[in-house]
Amino acid sequence: MATTEERAGGRPTERTRVVRVRDGVRSEIPDVLAAEEPLEIRLNGEPVAVTMRTPGHDTELAVGFLLGEGIVQPRQIANVMECRPDEGDGGIADVKLGAGETASGGWQRNFYATSSCGVCGKASIDAVRVAAGAVPDGPAVDREVLQGLPETLRAAQRVFDRTGGLHAAGLFTPNGELEVLREDVGRHNAVDKVVGRSSLDERLPLNDRVLLVSGRVSFEIVQKALVAGIPFLAAISAPSTLAVRLARETNMTVVGFLRPGGFNVYAGPERAAGL
Repeated sequence: MATTEERAGGRPTERTRVVRVRDGVRSEIPDVLAAEEPLEIRLNGEPVAVTMRTPGHDTELAVGFLLGEGIVQPRQIANVMECRPDEGDGGIADVKLGAGETASGGWQRNFYATSSCGVCGKASIDAVRVAAGAVPDGPAVDREVLQGLPETLRAAQRVFDRTGGLHAAGLFTPNGELEVLREDVGRHNAVDKVVGRSSLDERLPLNDRVLLVSGRVSFEIVQKALVAGIPFLAAISAPSTLAVRLARETNMTVVGFLRPGGFNVYAGPERAAGL
């Protein structure tokens, strides 16, 4: 089992003062912002990527990132060390592999990942796609349960309530029970944290779970869910063409524009029960 040593990091929010204008009236009031700091992800001491993220759950983020990029497998991870540099902002999460374990070849390419667009700067277009098999059939999710997921996710977003500036990813059972919620300034980071937590808990693959994301569904979001074995991906916003194409190729369900009153099914409609 992987073990983790966590050390104090940055805070997920920061207080500031803002000038507020309402109905032509100006006032100065306190406000809370979602924090954004760089995290350097290392593998056995070697830098792999720098991602802009909301501090917190850095171990999960590092593990989820490395899994999602096909660099390591869950069984290979021995522990993760977290620390902060002596100077400057940000943190470091160093993922250590077990004795005799080696990462997949070709990872030494120094990604740069932004909080908004995910991983940039891969060596080629071919490198974007990570090898992952199709997900198995099931589970079926009742239409009423599915439409209730956004409200459950939103009610659990404690940091969003204070800042209004975070994305969220939530892992649900087919019955609508929220098991894992993670927030971050980056959509991809929130998903990585959910996958990382599940890997650290030795729960992968997640063949009987539903992932809900608060933003749109990109190709990378589908790919991260696929690597984790998640067959059902839902979103508050729309998917991209490449995301839908990948989902259809791999037997995954993708639901977009999920609201209390309805939704669109872009791939795998057989898992949306009651239609």
